[in-house]
Amino acid sequence: MINFDIGDIREAADRIGRHIVRTPLLNAPMLDAAAGCRVFVKAEPLQLTGSFKVRGALNKILSLDPRSLARGVVTYSAGNHGQGLAAGAKLVGCPAVIVLPNTAPAIKIESCRWWGAEIVLYDPQTQDRAEVAAEIVEKRGMTFVSPFDDFDVMAGQGTAGLEICEQMVERDLHLDAVVVNCSGGGLSSGVITAVRDRFPDAACYIVEPQGFEKMARSFTTKAPEKNSSVPNTVMDAIAGPVAGTKPLSVLLRHPVVGVSVNDDEALGAVAMAFKVLKLVVEPGGAASLAAVLSKKMDLAGKNVAVLCSGGNVDPAVYARALVRQHG
Repeated sequence: MINFDIGDIREAADRIGRHIVRTPLLNAPMLDAAAGCRVFVKAEPLQLTGSFKVRGALNKILSLDPRSLARGVVTYSAGNHGQGLAAGAKLVGCPAVIVLPNTAPAIKIESCRWWGAEIVLYDPQTQDRAEVAAEIVEKRGMTFVSPFDDFDVMAGQGTAGLEICEQMVERDLHLDAVVVNCSGGGLSSGVITAVRDRFPDAACYIVEPQGFEKMARSFTTKAPEKNSSVPNTVMDAIAGPVAGTKPLSVLLRHPVVGVSVNDDEALGAVAMAFKVLKLVVEPGGAASLAAVLSKKMDLAGKNVAVLCSGGNVDPAVYARALVRQHG
């Protein structure tokens, strides 16, 4: 039996609440008109470290015993989870090592360093990030914190879904659907668990880069699927190589539908978030919004929560998005 439910997410909310931002749920008539439905954007780019990742990382850190904390934590990341773990470690006062691809946006590498973490770079074309992190765990006795394949991490990410539900109830609105970006599945599994507890009839969608729909394939095979190659995409935040075993086990409990978007659609959503919401979103963080704007699903007239998961965008990529929209 899977040991993960809404109780774990509520405990995580109590544990991390005083450290994080209760990010706003944004709505704009111009966005509704473009999407053909009422869109409520959960603005996680305004979260501490600029993405939702600090929620899960901090919940995991605060769940460790004092001896493990003293030895420190290590993880691999496309950038956002690394920043979240680095920030959480600094808040608690424990060492952190972040394994990052040498292709990670400079803004993410610099942010991890700012929070005081040690950075270890690897080549994603020739090295396996899990092996690099495992070697550090073995040599230093540190605790590995998975970016997604961990129930404590998933529960922390699920607090964003808990907030979405609270914010919809505060507006006296029913939530008809939720759309969440997906890489390993830590965010989507936590958020969908929270949403389906409060709104059991809500339709649930995950969004992945087109051509690299590993989680959607996993729904069919009922086993964690991998991407056969490294995606060449601006959606680096959701381009991880493998679906998580634990997130998949949770997502399979619910009627979740997988959709995908391409780079052009993601960049268009980045530009729309800037234009209408005045919100800086990275392409991977805007994939969910892109799916709604591109009408990948039939959401006409519905109340739809869209989780924009991060805003740590490389300035050159951001400029490309804005030029594409307005050039």
